[in-house]
Formats: sequence, structure tokens, C-alpha cells
Amino acid sequence: MLKRTFIILSLAIGLLIAAVPIRSVHGILLTDSEEAVLAAKTQVSVQYGDGTQKKDNAFVRVLKAPFKALGKLFGRGNKNKVQRLTEKDVERFESAKLTRVVDAVQPSPQTTPSSELSAAEHLELGRSFLNSDKLNEAIAELSLAASMDKKVAEAHNLLGVAYHRKGLSDLAQKSLEAAVKLDKKNAQILNNLGFLFYDRAEYKKALEPLKKAARLAPDDGRILNNLALTQSQLGKFDEAYQNFARAGGEIEGRLNVANRLEIAGQSEKAREHYDAARAQAEASQNKNGASQTITVVMEIENGRVKYASVPNRRPGLGAYEATAIRIARGRRYAPGKNGQESIVIRIQPTPAS
Repeated sequence: MLKRTFIILSLAIGLLIAAVPIRSVHGILLTDSEEAVLAAKTQVSVQYGDGTQKKDNAFVRVLKAPFKALGKLFGRGNKNKVQRLTEKDVERFESAKLTRVVDAVQPSPQTTPSSELSAAEHLELGRSFLNSDKLNEAIAELSLAASMDKKVAEAHNLLGVAYHRKGLSDLAQKSLEAAVKLDKKNAQILNNLGFLFYDRAEYKKALEPLKKAARLAPDDGRILNNLALTQSQLGKFDEAYQNFARAGGEIEGRLNVANRLEIAGQSEKAREHYDAARAQAEASQNKNGASQTITVVMEIENGRVKYASVPNRRPGLGAYEATAIRIARGRRYAPGKNGQESIVIRIQPTPAS
């Protein structure tokens, strides 16, 4: 009886010594309740990794077996002899992969607050986005600028342009009208409002702001062309010709108004302007000797020349015609301008080196 008691006591001490390294490796200390569970020999399940698989704890399960099973866990072939953990055994446990458990509630990472921008800085950012055709970003920045300083007319003006390009016509009108109230003598704002009305086919509404803009900036070709286009839509072709001529010269003025007359179905009057433009071009050519006038027909899309060609090519003038086409392709019109247009370009010969 005494011998059996001594054996049991030795095995318990061996078990305690073997369990300590396992605890220290995993960093888990048994609570009183867990120790009670072990004493009651209940089965325990532990979770590994991401929790997708569960495995029985082999160490706890052995405690349910007879004491002779301890030799299988720690022994080396001797079923009845209990051995301590060797250094290799400890290394084997220490090299096991550990999974860090992160609490569900953690403080959010601190973000560095961005420096607060002024209305002027938002305005310039919005202008940059608008020039890059990033309309959503432009509207966001320009809206901030307009709300931070309600007296900045340029913020409302550019916001109106962005809304117009976005197809939000009512918002564009509201912004541009707000800009006009803040700066009544700004030719560009008046031009933008007039072009908005023109683009919506509200030609009578477009006429007044465009006339005011032309008086404020009499040499601005874009404003004069927009005014001439509006006047031609209202049937005021004589006034349209004058403003076309002020914008690009007499020959170009006649060609442009002839084009508008053809669209309006007035071919006879259009032919008169075409003939007058040709006569002026020939007279100018005779006066300048070796210079050549080249008529170029352009296809315009959203204010840019998509296609340009010389309709009546003449032998020996290939270099002149190529130069004229190159010049025509470099022309720019109002952003919403579309359709066909003809211009006459005078080319001077390159002096011999």
C-alpha cells in the first residue's frame, strides 16, 4: 500500500514538472475553474489558428486514461517509466506556430488631420480640376470655395462652367447668375452666361449678356463669335457678319456668315458672301505677290478641330495647303461649338536661306 502511494506521488510530481514548460510556451495559466475541470476529468476542446478547425487537447485527454498512459506521452519506448522533458522536447514545443488573438474592440489608428484650406486655395484647386476635365472634383472644391466666401464671384463662375459641362443646366444658370450679381462688369462671366443660354437655344436671353460682354471686351474673339452666332440664330445676319469680321477679319467674317445663311436655308445670300470672300482673297493675293490664300474646311467637335481639308486643291501648292491645314487644326473655339466651318488662310512663302 505504501509502495503504491509512493508511485502515485512520483507520477504526480513528474506530471507537474512536465506541465510547467507547456504553460510557459503558450503563455496560458490555468484558472481555478480550469483546474477543477481537469480534476473532474472532463473533455476539453481548444481552438487553433483562425478557428475553422477544432482538435481535442491530447494532453488533457491522457489525464482521463490510466496512469500508465503517461509513459506514452513522455516516454521513449518504456511504457512504465516516466521521463522528464529534454531540451529537444522544449525546443519542439517552442517552435510550434502561435496565433495572436486580437481583441474585437481596439482603438482606431490615429490619423493626422489635414491642414484646413482657405477659400482661395479651394478655388485654385477647383480651377485646376476643371482644366483637367475632372468635373466631380472641380464641383466639390468650387462649392467649398463659394460656401466659405460667398463674395468670390470667380468661384460661382467656374462652378457654373463645371455644372454646364456636367449637363446640370439649372445649377449652372444659378451659379452664373450669382457670379454676375457679384461682378457685373466681368466680361468672361457674362460670356459664360450668354453661352449657356445659347446652348439651351434661348437666344433672346443670350443676346443681352453677350452684348454687355462685347462692350467690356471689344477685342475678345470668343465673345464676338458667340455674339455673332446668337445674332445669326435670331436672323440678324448683318450684325452677325460685323461681329464675325471683328473676331477674325473680313474674309473669315464673310465665310462664317455665309455658313450660317446656308444653315438657315438662305443659299442665295450665302453665295453673295462666298463670292465677296473669294474676291477679297484674290485681291489680297495679288497685292502680296508670292503669298497664297488657301480655303480650308473644318469639322469642329466640342470646340476643337476634328478634321480639316482643302476642298479645291491646286497643282504646285501642296506645301501651302499643308501649312494651311496645320494652322486650321490648331484653331480653338468655344467648348460647346460643333459643326462645319470654312476659313481662308494666307500663306507667305518662306524666305530662301
